[in-house]
Amino acid sequence: MADSEDVCVLVPTLNESETIGEVIDGFTSRGYENVLVIDGNSTDGTSDVAREHGARVIQQSGDGKGQAIREAIRHIDAEYVLMLDGDGTYRPEDADAMLDPLVNGEYEHVIGDRFADMEDGAMSRLNHFGNGLFNWVFRYIHGKNFEDILSGYRAFTRESVENFYLDADGFGVETEMAVECVKHGVPTTVVPIRYEARPDGSDTNLHPIRDGGVILVTLYQLAKTSNPLFYFGSMGVLSGLFGAGVAVYVGYEWFVPPRTSHEVLAVVAAFGILFGVQLLMFGVLSDLIVTLHREQMRRLD
Repeated sequence: MADSEDVCVLVPTLNESETIGEVIDGFTSRGYENVLVIDGNSTDGTSDVAREHGARVIQQSGDGKGQAIREAIRHIDAEYVLMLDGDGTYRPEDADAMLDPLVNGEYEHVIGDRFADMEDGAMSRLNHFGNGLFNWVFRYIHGKNFEDILSGYRAFTRESVENFYLDADGFGVETEMAVECVKHGVPTTVVPIRYEARPDGSDTNLHPIRDGGVILVTLYQLAKTSNPLFYFGSMGVLSGLFGAGVAVYVGYEWFVPPRTSHEVLAVVAAFGILFGVQLLMFGVLSDLIVTLHREQMRRLD
């Protein structure tokens, strides 16, 4: 079990006055008194409630959950960080289970798996489908199965996260953290947790369609450095297929009477095919460089 003095409970918030007090009390009652709330300029008095319940509060200088986490890390001196949302969906009772793999020295990053024990109504069907899709895409692109890459309940060593390059401002930050764990070879494990429905009167800050699109784009963009063969190869295949399709049309128009010449389309087809082949070659070379770099880093470690 972790020494409570070595743990900082990090809670990014935005208009969570209905739940933040209970969240803070849940951790302080279990001995985790170092609670840091970074507030995204809430308009419902979230900061005041957090202070009343004994938390240290920092007003976020920017916008979005990702920016909040990056800013908060600079204000944390504790060895371990336990991060969760302030909406009351995650239980303080799971804190010890989340921290144990770090304290034992086996892992440096722990992800709480919400799907292991989810309360009825805690997640809509659309969100459930989207989470499953994102986890599948992550496994396919990055080759790791973290079960629930979008989970907001995480425990990690402060030192490991200091090496992360986190650029997302919104909910894509969880995706970035998962990708950075793979890219830097951070020992990561998954712990089953209980995920509960939001309390009545508490509104979600998640916009499924908009934020889902951001997460998908983030997953694809991050493949550029972690799986360049997929990133450049997929664009190369699309370009090659487009060029081949145009070439088939040009050939059909030329050989089937009445014969019609499409010189411009022929040039477009050739460009599409050549560009696609070049992207594939670039993807193979980039993948080789990344593989050699990882091997060198493992040898240095």
